[in-house]
Parts: sequence; C-alpha cells; structure tokens
Amino acid sequence: MHSARMVKKMGRAFKFGDNISTDHIAPGRLFHLRSDLQEFSKHVLEDADENFAKNMKKGDFVVAGNNFGLGSSREHAPQIIKIAGVGAVIAKSFARIFYRNAINIGLLAIECDTDGIDAGDELDLDIKAGILKNLTKGTTTMIEPLPDVMIKLLEDGGLIEHIKKNGDLVLG
Repeated sequence: MHSARMVKKMGRAFKFGDNISTDHIAPGRLFHLRSDLQEFSKHVLEDADENFAKNMKKGDFVVAGNNFGLGSSREHAPQIIKIAGVGAVIAKSFARIFYRNAINIGLLAIECDTDGIDAGDELDLDIKAGILKNLTKGTTTMIEPLPDVMIKLLEDGGLIEHIKKNGDLVLG
C-alpha cells in the first residue's frame, strides 16, 4: 500500500526554461555550504530565479523544459531541492545523472510535456494513475505512471534509506 502523500501531490508551479544546470540549482559560489544542506537549500535555484526559495511553499513544483540538471554530477543539487520542500520536479527531460541522483535521494522527478503549464498554476499530480492536472487551466496531461518499485524507493526516502529500512535491495 502506497502512502497518499507520495502518490498524490498538489502545489503551485514555478516555471523554468531549458538547460537549468546544477550550477543554477546549487550555485557554485555557495559550495562552501555543502556541509550544511539546510542552509544551502535556502539558496536553491537562486541563479535561475533569485526569489524561488523565498516564495515557494512546501509541496510546490519545479516545472522546467528540456535537459533539467545538466552539468556536473553534484548530488547536492537534487538534495537541496528536496530539503527545500519541493513536491516534485516536472520537466520535459532530465540530464541522466541528475535524474539518477534525484531518484536515489528520494526526489520525485517526472518527465512530461510542460508547455501548457505557467508559473503560478495550481497542479494536482497523481503518479500512480499517471495524471497531471492543471487545476488553473482545467487541463490534464498523461504521464508515465511510476512502477511500484520506484514508488516504494521514493516512499522510503531514496536508495540509502530503502536499504537501511529493508536490509537489502528487495523492492517488492
């Protein structure tokens, strides 16, 4: 049985364009904060939108175009997005390493067409059903439902927490 919190999420959209790099997400000039991720998360996406961290509320969504998370493989980028309280990152596509890091740390990353979503739109995401509703516009976008194994991993808080909880890689 999956928790409703993981399967269904609601929040506002914060819209970003294509090619948002890990340096946009976790500014390199603040890399000295990598040993204090709580503090670092207060600067998440600062180089793409200086007001993002101040204006977003727990559960809101990062919505982006193509190639979200390109650049270096720093794990701090998805970690500070998660710590900031983002409900999910929804993008047309992700850089491969960012996507893997996101799932490994328990950050929900969804690929779908984001053209119909604008900043401030209220979204309702049901990952089990594979539906993203834009409540502001009254539109629905079908997404690839996540497999149960992926939902379980995310519910456990990522790969390391899943292994701590279950003692091995059993995901069933």
